[in-house]
Amino acid sequence: MIVQRRPDVERFLAAPPPSFRAAVIHGRDLGIVRERAQALAGVVTAHPDDPFDVALLTEADIVGEEGRLEGELMAVSMMGGRRLVRLRLSGEKGGGDRLAGEALAGHLEGRFNPDAFLLIEAGALGKDSAVRKCAEPAPGCAAIACYEDEPGDLARLTREALAADRLGLNADALELFVGRLPHERGIARREIERLILFLGPGGNRTATAADLSDFLGVEPEASLSDAAIDAFGGRHTAAHAGLRRAAQEGEGGVGAIRAMGGHLARLRRVGVLQAAGSGLQAAAKASGVFWKHEREFLRQAQAWTLAELTPIQGEILAADRASKQTSSPDRLLAERLALRISLRARRLGL
Repeated sequence: MIVQRRPDVERFLAAPPPSFRAAVIHGRDLGIVRERAQALAGVVTAHPDDPFDVALLTEADIVGEEGRLEGELMAVSMMGGRRLVRLRLSGEKGGGDRLAGEALAGHLEGRFNPDAFLLIEAGALGKDSAVRKCAEPAPGCAAIACYEDEPGDLARLTREALAADRLGLNADALELFVGRLPHERGIARREIERLILFLGPGGNRTATAADLSDFLGVEPEASLSDAAIDAFGGRHTAAHAGLRRAAQEGEGGVGAIRAMGGHLARLRRVGVLQAAGSGLQAAAKASGVFWKHEREFLRQAQAWTLAELTPIQGEILAADRASKQTSSPDRLLAERLALRISLRARRLGL
């Protein structure tokens, strides 16, 4: 069965019903997949790292030795208790997906050790995946898809981690820090841990945006964000300067194109919310606009209509695809894209 809503996912991970024999956790963000799988493993067995209680397999193990997964599912725990079989797939369609799907179906039908729990971790599985086709309709298996964290998820993650060390951030500092966090869960976790060390674990303090200036420094992401804002504001010279600065800081053209795509997405969200009846400022706040950029963003949101944004979105997608090709001049593609956007913005009166 599909377990989708966050409260339902958290309840399942904390206490999976005894009738469940398997779970499939998959998604593009492998950090979230691993984190949720580890949490579930710790509930299924008291010793998730004990080789006597747990079998840890990879795709290469089952493709290279057919029947290996079924054999592990038939075995019983040498130390007593529930046996856990963990399988990690790449997420790409292939022999591993087929073999895992067949073994999962057999286990749910009761052909193997009924006390064994099969935990499958994978990257993004398509709708035609054999594992998904078996797991999603099965009442004894949880199918959990993991999606990239949204700003609200990252803010919650940051608050919880800091609170555990008696630390906190005020609203401006939290917005500043979360705005710089990558959306990949594993990397975000490491950045939060680094922040805790910077502030001092157990410090019993609430940091401000000024307190984070030395920690954040000048990062490539900030330059890319500035470049995107300048491009959509019709300032092509400033946009190109931001792109060059980001390149000197180690950021490539792919990141620059994505930054412009992210800014467009926020403008589109504002347009959609306004069409649904929201006020401009409320829509901008709901779109996650950084407070320092709010005035400029509101100016742009009044000029960029949904109709004007649609062709720009197509250009960004085309540039993104082109930038990923071998030997692609990604920095040049980003500069050309910024120029086209800024020229369009100038025609809109920005």
